[in-house]
Amino acid sequence: MNDAVGPGHGATTLNSTQTNSTDVQISMGHAKVDAKRKGNCCSWLLLALLVPVLSAATALVWYYEGTWYGLAALYGSLVVLLLVKPGWRWFYIAAVTGPRDTIALIAYIRVLLFIKRQERKNLNVGDIFEANVARQPDKLAIVSESQKWTFRQLNEHANRVANVFHSHGYKKGDVVGLLLENRAEFVATWLGLSKIGIITPLINTNLRGASLQHSVKVGNCTALIYGISYRSAVMDIAKDLPAHVALYQFNDVANSTETTDGLTQGLAQQLNALLESAPKDKVAAGASRADHQDKLLYIYTSGTTGLPKAAVITHARYFFIAAGIHYTLGFRANDVFYTPLPLYHTAGGIMSMGQALLFGSTVVIRKKFSASGYFADCARFNCTIGQYIGEMARYILATPAAPHDRQHQVRMVFGNGLRPQIWTQFVERFNIAKVGEFYGATEGNANIMNNDSTVGAIGFVSRILPQVYPISIIRADPHTGEPIRNEKGLCELCAPHEPGVFIGKIVKGNPCREFLGYVDTKASSKKVVHDVFCKGDKAFISGDLLVADERGYLFFKDRTGDTFRWKGENVSTSEVEAQLSNLVSYKDTIVYGVCIPQTEGRAGMAAIYDPTREVNVSKLGAELATALPSYARPIFLRFLRRIDLTGTFKLRKVELQQQGFNPAAIEDELYYAQPNGSYAPLTQSIYEQIQRNELRF
Repeated sequence: MNDAVGPGHGATTLNSTQTNSTDVQISMGHAKVDAKRKGNCCSWLLLALLVPVLSAATALVWYYEGTWYGLAALYGSLVVLLLVKPGWRWFYIAAVTGPRDTIALIAYIRVLLFIKRQERKNLNVGDIFEANVARQPDKLAIVSESQKWTFRQLNEHANRVANVFHSHGYKKGDVVGLLLENRAEFVATWLGLSKIGIITPLINTNLRGASLQHSVKVGNCTALIYGISYRSAVMDIAKDLPAHVALYQFNDVANSTETTDGLTQGLAQQLNALLESAPKDKVAAGASRADHQDKLLYIYTSGTTGLPKAAVITHARYFFIAAGIHYTLGFRANDVFYTPLPLYHTAGGIMSMGQALLFGSTVVIRKKFSASGYFADCARFNCTIGQYIGEMARYILATPAAPHDRQHQVRMVFGNGLRPQIWTQFVERFNIAKVGEFYGATEGNANIMNNDSTVGAIGFVSRILPQVYPISIIRADPHTGEPIRNEKGLCELCAPHEPGVFIGKIVKGNPCREFLGYVDTKASSKKVVHDVFCKGDKAFISGDLLVADERGYLFFKDRTGDTFRWKGENVSTSEVEAQLSNLVSYKDTIVYGVCIPQTEGRAGMAAIYDPTREVNVSKLGAELATALPSYARPIFLRFLRRIDLTGTFKLRKVELQQQGFNPAAIEDELYYAQPNGSYAPLTQSIYEQIQRNELRF
């Protein structure tokens, strides 16, 4: 479902000698925003209208929810700012960002009202879903290439699951893992377990061996439900699982006639037979139900480094994630969502599937993402909203032109990871009216969203009322991510255009600001920074470097640790990857820094997935000389024959970085940059010269 500390710290950003790509996307975004303004008079009028809008919003929340004090404080701070903030520039910024902030504030209030209602009534996800079932039982809830399930069918299967596990003695608070591909039964299974208070870890279907075993153990599973497609993977680790872990095998329709070997027969119960005989109309009267604040799911991190960590998702947090994107982007109940993303991650499993469970929409799923099939599927199923993540948009853009590129009903795409370098090309080719780019982490509380399609922006911080949503960018070491503190031992805010680490203030008991972390408390503690702006406060630290412009729009720069220093300059791997990917026809590209003996810093190295060797190396060298400053151009090139991706289409670079550039240890083609900028094959002889420091860069 990833740079450098700025002015005052002696560092420069990537393209200091020529136009910075971030500056380009910022200016493009500004042009888009300015084009929407109908003259300065309208802007000032909108600012004048902001105060009564906030007054009405405050009164509304006070009337319905009794949360007078919080919004009254926000309203008061606006008045104070208007009275004491000097300079016309601030008023200009307030005017041009006022409409954006007002729309976002109204959406935020609607999210708070929605969550407050569920909390007051102590409702869980299953309760809201059952209300949708009662209202529209025959409406399609989940659609795929081979399935069309109505809300009634989804609920009946969920009830069967709940009754089977209740009859087997499972109760509220127990943990039952789920290893199943994208299909309607995946959702119905965890939903059914939640009806009797069982927590369900959603296990990545790509895991095998030690990683799979770790995911079962770290989630403290007492049972594991797995699809027959993953039988061999489960049997491989079965003997190493704790003795109390019961196994349940689900056989899908396509494989229901397959024979089950003797080993499986002895270890796993056949879930299909149990479900057929279980009641479907309602859950057994003696079963306990989950409360609003109870744990619902464990969702695992992608594991780009180390073993996956299980992030905690409560019913309350599920409400917040699904409702947050619903109201911020203006989703409708009659929208048809398309997500080819794995349902075991937050993006597909909550952001999209939550629209069906909580808001009664139809969601179209696919077992495996297909770039060429993306808009073909959208046209086939009459989808109005499409979801993307990571590098998916780049893969789709690289496909040959086809009639369905524009012959569809998609009015909006949303997701995260749409690179600004291809943003405009993507929306123009596929006729997309709106892009909802968001930023966030499953376990984190620092979540933001671009609500006005500003090119390249992943969200924004209000310049009028930054206190509304307490997120910040603080100064930090770009290599370690460690906050830079002042003489008082506190963190410092970054100025506009100054890169820093993104954080979110932690407020216990607030579903929007709570940090639930991981099942592993030690792993959770590493994501919390203390004494941020005052002694005793704390915040979730994302590990991502962002930069804000003058209007508060936020742009992704890099992951801390991915930035490396070369020739006295800080190089952002994500920016080099974006430029290089465009030059090699959107192929997968991974950039990282490698060590050269007796040389300060790290030299850039790029690994390009090109199994059929289509890239013209001579031409690439000349193009890189034009696209990137000298210090940012990769010194070494590696052409990969295979590539590893996570379930959310993230590229793995740690192993590549560890392998370095030794031809004796690498079978892939290697090249190095010559003094004239062209690339030549990296032989063992050249490698040894580099090691002896006879060849310098």
